[in-house]
Amino acid sequence: MSLKSFLFLFIPLLTSFLPGEKNALSKSMERVEGQPVRIEMVTNYGRIVLLLYDETPLHRDNFLKLIENKTYDSLLFHRVIKDFMIQAGDIQSKNADSLSRLGSSDLPYQIPAEIVPTLYHKKGALGAARTNNPQRASSSTQFYIVQGKIQNDSLLTHNENRINQFLARHYAINDPANKPLLDSLELARTNKDSLEINRLDKRINDMVAGYSNFERYRIPEVHRQVYQSIGGSPHLDQNYTVFGEVLEGIEVVDAIAAVETNHQDRPLSQVRILSVRVLDEN
Repeated sequence: MSLKSFLFLFIPLLTSFLPGEKNALSKSMERVEGQPVRIEMVTNYGRIVLLLYDETPLHRDNFLKLIENKTYDSLLFHRVIKDFMIQAGDIQSKNADSLSRLGSSDLPYQIPAEIVPTLYHKKGALGAARTNNPQRASSSTQFYIVQGKIQNDSLLTHNENRINQFLARHYAINDPANKPLLDSLELARTNKDSLEINRLDKRINDMVAGYSNFERYRIPEVHRQVYQSIGGSPHLDQNYTVFGEVLEGIEVVDAIAAVETNHQDRPLSQVRILSVRVLDEN
């Protein structure tokens, strides 16, 4: 499964974080302030308990706000890929019929990236979906839970190379020295000049392939050991925000990941979130 398809099936580019959203503290947030935040997600396949990380406060607080607003109740897991991940959060999925194309709807803001080196895509990781945007900003509502698979040394080396390819593209595209080339591509797209678009795309791909003005990433040994024992999807590390993990119910994630899907990775039978709530710590 290529990362490119993982990106582009998520959501269209959205506006920046809405004013006041980051500072909106819900009653749920106030109740658990200073304590680990645990979430219960009940699906028609069973119960999953999630821990939200304090290291990613923007994503944590946004998730809590959505829970309080019952945004997730009755939404579908609309994209499922065995040995990779299960994805939900499309706000149009609640009443979608079996023919609806899902994965492009959420609320009109993004969450600034909170990519923390110590948080990674082990099995059970909770991550934020996003588009292929230069800031790596996250979808307001769409998330995924990693199933992944056991990694050996060869797979980890391969995935480490993939991580660095994605990082090279990220840093190259954000390098001010390359802005004229990207501006030219944007103009060609505006003018719908397919020949110029193809020419500039090739130049950008060549530029990215040779870009080295960044510190290459090495998967830490402690992460490698986890990937080799319980598995995960390491090629997503350092490119998506991980903001939580499964505490209970990983067998439910496995059951959902095993459902039969169509050519768009949508389950043939509905996999639905019935309710989501914050668990009291008392």
